[in-house]
Parts: sequence; structure tokens; C-alpha cells
Amino acid sequence: MKFQFFTVSALAPEQGQERLNQFCGRHRVVAVEKQLITQGSNSFWSVCVSYVEGAGEQAGKPLKDNAKRGRIDYKEALSEPDFAIYAQLRNLRKILAEQEGVPVYALFSNEQLAEMVTHRMISLSALAEIEGVGKARLDKYGASFIAELNRLFTSTPIATDEMLPHSNS
Repeated sequence: MKFQFFTVSALAPEQGQERLNQFCGRHRVVAVEKQLITQGSNSFWSVCVSYVEGAGEQAGKPLKDNAKRGRIDYKEALSEPDFAIYAQLRNLRKILAEQEGVPVYALFSNEQLAEMVTHRMISLSALAEIEGVGKARLDKYGASFIAELNRLFTSTPIATDEMLPHSNS
């Protein structure tokens, strides 16, 4: 993994924003971290982009869109409330993976996280039903994710019929 750093003026972000967008369009971005540095009229965003070198880069050409790469854009696939929960689970996954020194996908895939959200999984037995989730993952990470899911489901209003609790029937 490699890192690229950007500064984007808070008062006139267009030029820095364009450079950042072009870079992200040409690389396989793993994570983006940002922080606002307040210095009056010289305030700016400090942005760190983590990316994988060579993964999808084609001599400086932009990557193909997600559909052509067989990837799901969960921001489009999930409802707004579900995506908010999904994003929190990704954050938890990132924190735990960093603590363990393992890649995020060693915990759960994006697809598995989305399934946790859409099926309103609130127990270890429900997590065990997800394809690819075995006893080792449940034992090591299950309790953390179930606790977070329970917290998030109680703090997020249910907006549609598609967001019903997961049933084992």
C-alpha cells in the first residue's frame, strides 16, 4: 500500500479538489483520511489517500467504472440509513484490522457487512449464516460487530419495509 498527500484550500478548493479527484480516478483507493487545518484565511484540508500501486492502473488512464469491474457501489445499493450503518461497520472493521495488523478483508468482506445490515443481524447465530463466516471469525470479531449492530439499529429509525429484522425461517 502507498500513500499520497494533498492539501486543499478551504476557501478556494477547486484546484486541489480537481487534483485529488484525478488521482483517485486513476488509482485503486483503499482509504481516505482528511482533517481540516484551521489557520484563518489560510485554512486547508489535509488529505491522505491510501492506495494499492498497480492494482487497476493502466498507464495513467482512469479505472473503469465499478459495474465493469464487477464491484457493487453500496452507497447506491443500500438505502441511506442502511448505508450509514454499513459505513460505521466499515470503520469498526478498519479499527480492528489495524489493531490486529491484518487487512480489513480478513475480518469481513464488504458484501458480508452489507448482508449484516440488510438482514438486521443482531446475534452470533445470525452472523454464522453468512457465507464465508466461520467459527474463527465469529469467536474473534463477532461480539464486537454484534454489539455495534445492536447499538446502530437502536439509534437508526427504520424507514422502509425492506429493513425488517433477520428471520431464521
